[in-house]
Amino acid sequence: MSITPESSLSTSSSSISLSNQIYDSDSDGTPSTSASSSPRARSPVPRDQYPHVQNDFLAPPKSSWRTLSRSPSPLGLIPIHRTFTKFIHKHEVPRKLLHVSIGFLTIHLYRTGHHPSHLIAPLTSALIPIASADLLRFYNKSFNALYIRVLGALMRESEVRGWNGVVWYLVGTIAVLAIFPKDVATISILLLSWCDTAASTFGRLWGRYTPAIRRGKSLAGSLAAAVVGALAAGLWWGCIASAGAGTGVMWRGRLGIAGAEINGGWAVAVMSLFTGVVASASEVLDCWGLDDNVVIPVVSAVGIWGLLKVFG
Repeated sequence: MSITPESSLSTSSSSISLSNQIYDSDSDGTPSTSASSSPRARSPVPRDQYPHVQNDFLAPPKSSWRTLSRSPSPLGLIPIHRTFTKFIHKHEVPRKLLHVSIGFLTIHLYRTGHHPSHLIAPLTSALIPIASADLLRFYNKSFNALYIRVLGALMRESEVRGWNGVVWYLVGTIAVLAIFPKDVATISILLLSWCDTAASTFGRLWGRYTPAIRRGKSLAGSLAAAVVGALAAGLWWGCIASAGAGTGVMWRGRLGIAGAEINGGWAVAVMSLFTGVVASASEVLDCWGLDDNVVIPVVSAVGIWGLLKVFG
């Protein structure tokens, strides 16, 4: 059978077109590409092990760090993702369940009287071996393969050759617990646990139908983060963080605005709305390419601390 020049040219064009279609889809459901300067993608990808990866990264790199992607990336790097394509790869159910459960654990620790200073040491002790394991797998293919086989259900494929999100989660949590009052630190961890998950879930479901706020961030995801943040804050400020409970807290159940003092339900409503806005803004904000697991709790804590400092 002979091959005409036209069919050969068509085959080549199709191959080029297919190779250029490898892209990331961010947590908010909008297409995105990964930047080579990202702190999540430091190590080169072995071409013999991952032949479909281009330019040593999980997506074609751009010159700007603002194109940072949090996407699960093209299917194929983690075996269990191929087996459970929708449950693990597309919807990230195990990862999101872990993410959300940390919020409930945080509430439990707060209500049982655990002071933040008592949690910093064990969290740091956990961070050291986790970060060390991540560093080791960058240089040891066999260990990386074992790591992926054991923990692949909780990973994004963009983390195969980049830092695991758990590292950044611990960094963000330790930072707010060390710096801010315990009620502010706790609500910021709740926002990380629940708002980030909401933005990811609703962004992937409906992000394509709403305008993009910036690359990889949709209006649907941001609105979800705001709503969940406001609801979480209402639960927190209204029910759990009782006014003036103990020492080391900022919330006293009242706010002084324009020379007038509001308290009770109105104060909780204002705090809840403000917290929702701060949570949404922190989820969208791009701070020098830092991971959302660091940006969301720190920026949220700064915003809430500032409001209570001025009006509390």
